[in-house]
Amino acid sequence: MRIRKTLPRACAALRAVVARGRERGNAVGMATAEYAVCIIAATGFAGLLATIMKSPEIRAALMNLIKKALSG
Repeated sequence: MRIRKTLPRACAALRAVVARGRERGNAVGMATAEYAVCIIAATGFAGLLATIMKSPEIRAALMNLIKKALSG
């Protein structure tokens, strides 16, 4: 008689574990996709900064700002 009472509980616990595993599996995939999007965005931002830094006016302004900060 104990087996009849224990078996449904064990099956329910197993179903819960499987469901949690499926949820975690999907979340891991989403985290990987989010990292990929962030890496692409960071690369684009770095490219934009590199393009801006090639401008002589921007470079001169930043150098003046750094010189003022270090001298004063």
